[in-house]
Amino acid sequence: MSMPLNPDILATDTPAIMQAYRWLDAATLPEDKPFLNVSQAAPALPPPEPLRQHMAELVLSDTSAHLYGPDLGHPPLRAALAANISAHYGGGVAPDQIAITAGCNQAYTAVIATLAQAGDEVIIPTPWYFNHQMWLTMNGIRPVPLPCGASLMPDPDEAAALITERTRAIVLVTPNNPTGQEYPADLIRAFHALAQRHGIALIVDETYRDFHAASGAPHDLFTDPDWAETFIHLYSFSKAYRLTGHRVGAIATSEARLVEVEKYLDSTTICAPQLGQRAALWGLENLGQWVAGERAEILDRRAAMTELFDALPGWHLRGCGAYFAFVDYPFDADGETVAKALLHQQSVLSLPGAMFAPKGDLGAARSLRLAFANIDRTQIGQLHDRFSALSLAP
Repeated sequence: MSMPLNPDILATDTPAIMQAYRWLDAATLPEDKPFLNVSQAAPALPPPEPLRQHMAELVLSDTSAHLYGPDLGHPPLRAALAANISAHYGGGVAPDQIAITAGCNQAYTAVIATLAQAGDEVIIPTPWYFNHQMWLTMNGIRPVPLPCGASLMPDPDEAAALITERTRAIVLVTPNNPTGQEYPADLIRAFHALAQRHGIALIVDETYRDFHAASGAPHDLFTDPDWAETFIHLYSFSKAYRLTGHRVGAIATSEARLVEVEKYLDSTTICAPQLGQRAALWGLENLGQWVAGERAEILDRRAAMTELFDALPGWHLRGCGAYFAFVDYPFDADGETVAKALLHQQSVLSLPGAMFAPKGDLGAARSLRLAFANIDRTQIGQLHDRFSALSLAP
């Protein structure tokens, strides 16, 4: 007799990146085409050398970097991030309104744990970030899809029609993963007003904030004196400072909610990795100019992606920003078929759009998500010939 398995876990899809890497493990790639990985939205390079040098010194000299720390995070980092957010958004955030987590995914799961239980509902625009949907499903919380249509922009009026007595939150990701779309400030404000009217939370995940195309604050929610009553902000240091393996994310919310978040953190990681937290602090204090250069590079790659699809007949660039392009292709085939053909014929690993939507969602069924964080302008140019040569003939 086999041991039982949680049915909510069984109902949850396999992680998309792991699926794609299994395709890669099983593939024999063309020898004349260097491999291009546009599947994962994470920097492949290590942190900049000055930050690595600082981390090496910490390993040797700072014994506290190897020990447990406060559940809600390294106090100097909490204070520095509160000051950073206050300055960037023109609002008021206190250190006691900040928690540091083991990556932004944990920030999300911790917040959801304080908001919802099995049988509740959370509204997520589609195409959605698959880990957000996965966590809800495996905890018996219903992810309610909000289709974004051709514009890939969520509509507050359509969201309002989805709210029920079991709705606990609306989740926005901007710049968006997977589509790259940057939600305008007035759209974010409209969702905030909707959440306020219904007494639910608005969670805004700004993992890719540092690569936003517009300068200045992407919204004004932090300028409200009572912002923490409705708005919950999520952030990640992983992309800005290339600290993906060190797992450092953050939550900005009310002190009262952080009392509950602390229970969750103490029962999981206890605290975020101490070395990563200190690295994030050093980055906030010293790497502003370096991050500006990284942003300029990503914006140039974004421009290159736009140029690429302007020159590719039959392909349509639906969204592009931060690390991502979301594209429609000119084939009468599902996304997995096209993605596997790209891999086997052209040595390009991409993700089907359907991995970011409910089963049967026609809005993502003929799309691919391309993450261009780790390919430069020259490699983006190489995609033109590879996409042009792709054949799905029987």
